[in-house]
This record gives sequence, structure tokens and C-alpha cells, in this order.
Amino acid sequence: MGLKERIRELARTDTQLEAAEIRERTLTDPEAAIACAGELVDRRPARVAGSVRCITLPPRQSVPVLVAELFDGERSVNLVWVGRRRIAGIEPGVFLIAEGRITKAKGHLTIFNPTYQIVPTK
Repeated sequence: MGLKERIRELARTDTQLEAAEIRERTLTDPEAAIACAGELVDRRPARVAGSVRCITLPPRQSVPVLVAELFDGERSVNLVWVGRRRIAGIEPGVFLIAEGRITKAKGHLTIFNPTYQIVPTK
């Protein structure tokens, strides 16, 4: 590693370091071979992996909805569970693998009611 690379490494922000760590874990985990930044085609089944960045509960009066932003270190996919307000184990910072059909909802890549697997930390 040369001097320029070391200086760049020292100048990285905490957010950039965290994103690089998540990206490395996403790509090195054999179970999570496809990341959010992989080739995701609209209306096709997909398997994505990453860390849950945030969880939101949109204010809806008729149907409860839980939205989790899954971040792979490069870009994110929204995971939406209709009819749920809470799912045990899904919280910010959890690494998981999700499968479902990709769609674009309000300009964001989204998977509605995905199957998921929480990956334990090693």
C-alpha cells in the first residue's frame, strides 16, 4: 500500500468505513452472494443481502406497513411487509438475506413481503 492509499484510508469518514465493512461482509458471505448493488431487474425474483440501515412505519390509517432499508455498502433496497408493524429480530444493524420480486415503488427498488433469513455475526 502506497502513501496515497494510506492517506485516502485515513481521510475516510466513519460512514464510508462502515459502508466498506458492510460491502465486504456482503460480498464475502457465501450465503449472500448477491448484493443490493448486483444486477436487479424490475419484476424479476432476486436475492439480496446487507445490513438493515433503518426501519420506518409509514403513517397509514387502514393497513399497517413495516419498511426496512437494506444497505449493502453501495446502495439499498426497501423491504416492505404489508400487514405488519413489527417483526422480531429485524432492527437496525442486523445483517440479513431477503428474497422476493423486485419492483420500483416511488423510485426506490423494493421487495414486498420478502422471505428473509437473519445472518448471525461471526
